[in-house]
Amino acid sequence: MKLPIVTAFVAAAAVLTSVPAAAASDLGRPDPAALSAAIRDLPDKDTTGALVRVTGDSGSWSGTSGESDVRTHAPVRPDGFFRIGSTTKVYTAVMVLQLAQEHRIDLEQPVQRYLPGVLPADYPPIPVRTLLDHTSGLPSVDIPGLYEPKWILAHRYEHWSPRRVVDTALRHPIDFQPGTAQKYTNTAYVTAGMLVEKVTGKSYSRNLRERITAPLGLGHTYYPEDDPRLPNPAARGYLDVGDKRIDVTEMNQSIPGAAGAIISTAEDLDKFITGLFQGRLLGPAVMPRLFAVPDVPMFDGGGRASYSQGLMKLSLNGITVWGKTGSRYGYASGIFATCDLSRIVAYSVNPTVKSPDGQPLIVQKIADAASRSLPKE
Repeated sequence: MKLPIVTAFVAAAAVLTSVPAAAASDLGRPDPAALSAAIRDLPDKDTTGALVRVTGDSGSWSGTSGESDVRTHAPVRPDGFFRIGSTTKVYTAVMVLQLAQEHRIDLEQPVQRYLPGVLPADYPPIPVRTLLDHTSGLPSVDIPGLYEPKWILAHRYEHWSPRRVVDTALRHPIDFQPGTAQKYTNTAYVTAGMLVEKVTGKSYSRNLRERITAPLGLGHTYYPEDDPRLPNPAARGYLDVGDKRIDVTEMNQSIPGAAGAIISTAEDLDKFITGLFQGRLLGPAVMPRLFAVPDVPMFDGGGRASYSQGLMKLSLNGITVWGKTGSRYGYASGIFATCDLSRIVAYSVNPTVKSPDGQPLIVQKIADAASRSLPKE
């Protein structure tokens, strides 16, 4: 049974994005054979382990594969912690939207009003909402060597302030006029995190606790600050460097910060997106923004926009889902759900090769399998 607010926001999302409100209501049960096959035969040359959790009104399934530690050969645990990477952006977007509904931020006002002196003087006014849907035009973070294994290992324990990270991007001209195109960047979300801290006078981690994890009872979700460790249980993360496989589990996450530093579990990701879609974090005035994809082109010429103010929209095997992927060195994860919560998918895998351009092949297999259904009985 749907809560009244869920019905309302799904209907609103359908109007804003042309997504049929009942598109997922005919789903059959998850296909356990397809899901098992998607994560079979780990570890392999590219991935050491994986966990998948499927829940929702249409049925549930969970499974793990591979090793959580290549030295001890311990199996992957379904309750393990992992770095959620860019899924952090959803939490940051929720904080900004909460501040908007509290009338502490006007989403149409420029970022420069709330963070004076941060952006270059020759940049145009950048509405706050454009930070959330990647239409701000802000250039990408530009840290030479950021995707090079040797640089990663040499700088893995360094602290970077949000301002230092953003300043690496702001050396460059703005990419395009705000609102005219979409380009996915961490710059916008690190800036959004700075905005949250400035407006509230509280740290990002405290905002996360007070605004999201405490209200939803997420006891295994937190922002690590400068702590490079993962708590137990956790699958180790590895990176192939030449002919060696290096353990990169410990790593300071201050570079991605509000764009990618949160640590969580599959169960907590499930609880988060469920609570979010049920209207427990945002009211009906701002909820439709999560499902409103701007009608603009991608800046790189790769088709039309697919990100809303916080989420991304995907269509797989005829099912429309909303959520977010994330990756950090040694970790690739994600959380997706249909609007009516009939299908929720959380996963984490441990790739050994960092891919700045996309998700590992195993993630594509998981996505395909998780969007398949058995016929209804």
